[in-house]
Amino acid sequence: MSYDPPRPAGRLLLTPEDKEAPARVRRLRGLGLGSHPEPALDAFAHGLAEFTGAPYAMVNFLGEEGQFFAGLHTPAVAPVVRGDGTGALLGRVLPRDHGFCPHVVARRKALVLQDVSDYPRFAGNPVVDGFGVRSYMGAPLIDSTGMVLGTVSVTDVRPRAWGQPGLAAIKAQAADLAVRLEHRGTGGPPL
Repeated sequence: MSYDPPRPAGRLLLTPEDKEAPARVRRLRGLGLGSHPEPALDAFAHGLAEFTGAPYAMVNFLGEEGQFFAGLHTPAVAPVVRGDGTGALLGRVLPRDHGFCPHVVARRKALVLQDVSDYPRFAGNPVVDGFGVRSYMGAPLIDSTGMVLGTVSVTDVRPRAWGQPGLAAIKAQAADLAVRLEHRGTGGPPL
């Protein structure tokens, strides 16, 4: 696996190179995904948040330059308050070097971070400071062609011991959703 150059300010975060991005963008367009919010995917993210007890849950599609959360669940009130008294709520778009989903896509396998501060590579990620993310669990959405379409993930503002049951659950959710997304693209039942 190769990596892009390190980020400025001495951060240890290295965002993985994504050579499949152009093909993924074409595949997502063919499935009608990745450019607009999907109510069914918002409902999926909401269910994932309820199932895991996490304040944030996402169905994320990665393009060449950034990430788009076609399915998103956020808390009604920001769970983190910055020093200036403002809270941070996640929007639908993030740069490619923010968050942990680009690592899941590049690795092609699930990633569980019980406490991001335990991992120097991830502790400097902009979502840690910007949104107060302290734990992450995500799995890739892999279609029948072997293409990684994106991710299903949850995050929390406190450390979480997701454990093997959490990992197994998010992997199963991702596998199920990948099949449903692909069937939707072939005229199958809606999500």
